[in-house]
Amino acid sequence: MAMEKISSRKNTYIRHVRELAVNGAYRAGRGEYLCDGVKTLKEALRFGAAVRSVLWKDRAGEVPGLSGAEQYLAPAALFDYASPMKNSPGPLFTVKIPAANPAAPIANALVLESVQDPGNVGTVIRTANAFGLSAVILTGDCADLYNPKTVRASMGAIFRQRVLHVPREELPALLEKNSLPLYGAALSDRAEDLRKVPVKRAAVAVGSEGSGLSRELLDLCAGQIIIPMGPDSESLNAAVAAAVIMWEMAR
Repeated sequence: MAMEKISSRKNTYIRHVRELAVNGAYRAGRGEYLCDGVKTLKEALRFGAAVRSVLWKDRAGEVPGLSGAEQYLAPAALFDYASPMKNSPGPLFTVKIPAANPAAPIANALVLESVQDPGNVGTVIRTANAFGLSAVILTGDCADLYNPKTVRASMGAIFRQRVLHVPREELPALLEKNSLPLYGAALSDRAEDLRKVPVKRAAVAVGSEGSGLSRELLDLCAGQIIIPMGPDSESLNAAVAAAVIMWEMAR
């Protein structure tokens, strides 16, 4: 496919890229999201993501498998104007949002409730993929899965890790269908030591650092778990707590 050179900020494609970077509703409406970097582009192609377009910075690179994607070339200043990342070497590229498949079996899952930091959400997706979890489930007011910061923090895992958006009220039916008990990570007197709870074939929920899990979600849980820590420690970062839990689930 021929390379189109762009020189104006008013170009339709530049406007499209900038909107994908900041507007979740626009991403959902257009059915695509924005990624950056040659390594991430190669990961996307390797794992079968549908790359729709590529914006190169200053000069086009050579990446096999892009024959079906629209390709654009912009000078550095214009590329930097379009990019949500500072000092990105490029390229930027857009990927089709895949269709969800909630009907497929789930062997175990990490549930995130209202974790709003996109870096944490992306890191959890990356860790879940490393530990072989069946699914990551987002519920409540979580950061947008396709926010560029979430995508970048996932380090390519977004192309291969199953992630589901599930409203809280639909969570019990999904877990019951897959015969998965739900445990909630909580700082409470009822919580049991994570190492003593059978979480290998289960779903475990982690909440935001500020508020923890909601009362509504805790009421859905078969039990509560806690990560053993030193007496002077009160809590862990949400992504770190999730990583410890997923390690225990994978053991």
